[in-house]
Amino acid sequence: MSDQIASLYRPLLLADGVHAAAARTPHKVALRCGDAELSYAELDRRVRYVTARALAALALQPGDRVAVLAANCLEYPELVLGLSDAGAIVATLNPRANSSELADACNDCGARVLFAHVSLRAVVQAARCRTVEQVVFIGAHGADGYDSWRESHEGGVIAARTPALAETQPFTLVYSSGTTGKPKGILISHRSRVLTFHAMAMEYGCYGPDDRFLSLAPMAHGAGLAFTMATLYFGGYVELVGKFEPAQVIEKLVQEPFTGIFMVPTHFQAIFALDAALLARHRHAARTLRAIISNMAALPQALKEKIVAFWGEGLLHETYGSTEAGIVTNIRPQDQLRRIQSVGRPFATNLVRLLDDHGQEVATGEVGELYSRSSYLFDGYWNNREDTAACIRDGWVSAGDLARCDADGYYYIVDRKKDMVISGGINIFPREIEEVLHRHPAVLEAAVIGIPDAHWGERLRAFVVRAAAASTSEEELLAYCKENLSGYKVPRELRFIETLPRNVGGKVLKKELRALA
Repeated sequence: MSDQIASLYRPLLLADGVHAAAARTPHKVALRCGDAELSYAELDRRVRYVTARALAALALQPGDRVAVLAANCLEYPELVLGLSDAGAIVATLNPRANSSELADACNDCGARVLFAHVSLRAVVQAARCRTVEQVVFIGAHGADGYDSWRESHEGGVIAARTPALAETQPFTLVYSSGTTGKPKGILISHRSRVLTFHAMAMEYGCYGPDDRFLSLAPMAHGAGLAFTMATLYFGGYVELVGKFEPAQVIEKLVQEPFTGIFMVPTHFQAIFALDAALLARHRHAARTLRAIISNMAALPQALKEKIVAFWGEGLLHETYGSTEAGIVTNIRPQDQLRRIQSVGRPFATNLVRLLDDHGQEVATGEVGELYSRSSYLFDGYWNNREDTAACIRDGWVSAGDLARCDADGYYYIVDRKKDMVISGGINIFPREIEEVLHRHPAVLEAAVIGIPDAHWGERLRAFVVRAAAASTSEEELLAYCKENLSGYKVPRELRFIETLPRNVGGKVLKKELRALA
């Protein structure tokens, strides 16, 4: 290929969507958070200022790591876009981290600069981040404030992208939820995310330039970042929610013309815990909504049925995937009530297979470890070749989930491989028991784990959060399990708990439940 022809190819880079939207519709509102909003021209200008400051004042080199510690805020997208345009790898850190966890993450990835919200100043000051050379506080006034840092470039020349960026270069490093152990830094490339955006636009139908997206999930999480950035990439409108208030969300969906929203199970549970009269007034009232997307944790079937009953059929997508593999499957609205507990069919251009412990494909209906192959895969774990190799088999990636596939090509997640309980030599999958408990009207949430047992090897213990104003007992719920499960699947004991421990993405932290056991 000649250099002239090669020059025609435009690499797939994260910020190019915003640059194009600013040229096409400069005065259109791109982003809103609280009472503040930015047009595409303003967002584009701020992105370019961040890039220029990162290259000049911070002297960042391609591949340098920069950490961001903040809840959803107006500045978050411009930081990710501007820093990625400078060639940096942006580590998006959990804003609920304590000082020890913050230090561990920054030291692990070698972050040179930390952008943190001013409300987290005490956490930052207590953290021993050995590699961090400069801290900039979002929302602060004065020399260490973000606005001062960014706008000190005002009036200067904003250079075009200086580094020659490759689309295969990582732009972000997302730490895993740590549900099974120490969090791992997951590298994601520009190409992986941009191709994901194109597939999302095709699959969900709510990511065009005329769409309006309500973003509740934290951008610190891989899915929250992707579902927000996709809208900006295509020139749509995003409203970022800094603090989730369930009543405000259902009001917004009725009063404003949103076409898409992304929520996790805990969002839905909080909404359905609202006053019954308030819910009745908003039932089937979100007229402009075209897609409700759920991800990051499994939706119990009973909760799916509530969602469909409240918002109507034809809206709910449940997407299964992982930060490592991207979006793997999606169950579309028409299948929610007829393919019970399925996570759907493979996502656009995705290949999926189920393997046994010997690497052989399992038969239809049999359980195997789920592997996927697509253009959305990660670039490995940061500085962790051993764990990277462990989840890759012949170019296919596994997130450690067990699944089965029916004759029509629909997949069903059985459980996390590490959560499977072996009692008396029999494999038991806690997710099946949790689904049964979720169907009981007095149960808001449930989680089941295996604990050591001298005779059986492991025995089942259930943790239950009661629904508001509900009254039930251990005996009643165990009797309910006996009515709906084989005897060996019935928990030996059940404990009531105020809340289930969860990570920033809404996944239950079973390692913390095991510590309680």
